[in-house]
Amino acid sequence: MNNMNNSSQRLPCIVFLTAVAAIGVFGSPHAMADDPLLPPKGEVLKFSFAKSTVYPGTVRDYWIYVPRQFDGTSPACVHVNQDGIQYDAPAVFDRLIHEQKMPVTIGVFVMPGRVPATAPHALDRFNRSYEYDGLGDDYARFLLKELLPDVETRKASDGRAIVLSHQGNDRSIGGSSSGAICAFTAAWERPTEFSRVFSAIGTYVGLRGGHSYSTLVRKVEPKPLRIFLEDGSNDLNLYGGDWWMANQAMQRSLAFAGYDTKYAWGDGGHNGKHATEVFPEAMEWLWKDWPQPIAAGRGSPQLQEILIPGEEWKLVGEGYAFTEGPAANAKGDLFFNDVGKSKTYRVTPDGKATEWLADSKKGDGQNFAPDGRLIAASGDHAILGWSQDGMSERIADGFRGNDIVVNAEGRIFVTEPAWDGTSLSKIHSISPTGEDRIVDTGLKFSNGICLSPDQRLLYVADSRTHWVWSYSVESDGTLSNKQRYYHLHVPDTADDSGADGMRVDRDGRLYVATRMGVQICDQAGRVLCIVPTPNGRVSNIALGGKDFDTLLATCGDKVYMRKLKAKAALSFLPPILPPAPKL
Repeated sequence: MNNMNNSSQRLPCIVFLTAVAAIGVFGSPHAMADDPLLPPKGEVLKFSFAKSTVYPGTVRDYWIYVPRQFDGTSPACVHVNQDGIQYDAPAVFDRLIHEQKMPVTIGVFVMPGRVPATAPHALDRFNRSYEYDGLGDDYARFLLKELLPDVETRKASDGRAIVLSHQGNDRSIGGSSSGAICAFTAAWERPTEFSRVFSAIGTYVGLRGGHSYSTLVRKVEPKPLRIFLEDGSNDLNLYGGDWWMANQAMQRSLAFAGYDTKYAWGDGGHNGKHATEVFPEAMEWLWKDWPQPIAAGRGSPQLQEILIPGEEWKLVGEGYAFTEGPAANAKGDLFFNDVGKSKTYRVTPDGKATEWLADSKKGDGQNFAPDGRLIAASGDHAILGWSQDGMSERIADGFRGNDIVVNAEGRIFVTEPAWDGTSLSKIHSISPTGEDRIVDTGLKFSNGICLSPDQRLLYVADSRTHWVWSYSVESDGTLSNKQRYYHLHVPDTADDSGADGMRVDRDGRLYVATRMGVQICDQAGRVLCIVPTPNGRVSNIALGGKDFDTLLATCGDKVYMRKLKAKAALSFLPPILPPAPKL
């Protein structure tokens, strides 16, 4: 059985790095053949690589396929394949390039690394599962920073230089089994570097976290990827999971999120027979319409309710030491701190940052109060209130706060993390008259803090876990009904979510700055969707702007903004009753 199916939806892809001439050169003097009816035959060169810093101590072989049509000057498209040469790929490339069904492409076929044993009669360390099955961007960095630059130092046998395109639209990557999930991960982590993925009998199961992809694909803002999936109904069913079911789950998730996908299901087992049969069609499909860029998918319905089509992140400013404390006032004006340089900035209506406080006293987290003051946690162990003319007063002393929220009655809630790693994290409740009480202790690292739109629930991010805690707010400012409530996603490369600043919109959704981007949750405590930032970092967020529909994100040395369909629920304004969650 071989059921070829084309979906209009786009998915994070696993692509062979196939180097194709970026300017679309399909012919050159090297394309001459003795028989014009036969495709010119490229050559395959073998090399070794043993200089990795991403995977220290590893050695590996790799092969370069150089098509006859490659002229040695125009950058070629790239196809990278894990586990070396498979699927009779050089012959397939010879034919497809000759028939102009794929661009001039250099193939890079690389083996997994191994660390040679340090003594006789001892085993090498075999890195295949570590490099291939693990999530994160290590393997993508290995390819981009180490292996492909090494490829470009080589020459064809006739002296032609190996010149590769560095554009993601000109690259594909692929593999089988663990090599397939490795290819997908490289494209998922670096979609601007690899845009086309070939995945055969992919290991999207619970070996090193790969089972989470079918969930993440549904939630994360879609990426510009095109993916071809292959598998058979007699694939593996082992302790790590069911390969056949996992591949179908991936296909359905990719379709749900609107990725450009195609799949070939058969009845084969965990081998390369079916993949070899469909590989020519898969490569032709992956490169269709080249050099037209691959578009991102449309996203889940949850994302579509929040994001505006075509509206991207915009850079507000860069070159800061460390940005924090985004906040919006009653007019929607947005502010943020550069903690390292002790300055506060205001975002102008045209989206630029201008200095508002020349010395913020190392202001960190902050929020506005009903009387218009900017309430900020300062680095000198005080809570300060800043007037609109830049004058400050001390509201509370004796502790170093982190993040702040103020309700419509003027009550201030402040998180005080366990900065030294040994003391207890605290939550402070400061009355409008300045009375400071500790109303909770015990979180590992209390960080971001936010009120629900109706201001009767307090949310606190525990950065060193994957939880946001929920408390009931009593009339006297004390807290009750403490509960680990919001369940956040954690990247495979970390032990915690890194949850930091938070805000809510008028529909009751909670926005949380995390290691994976802005995780947006429903009121029932579930992550609906994840919106990464352009530089992959985010410490805090605010919702504001003229129409209260602009998301401001502080991202290390950069600050970004993005317009949304959602609108802010500002805690210092009168409470809003959001609709009940759909359970």
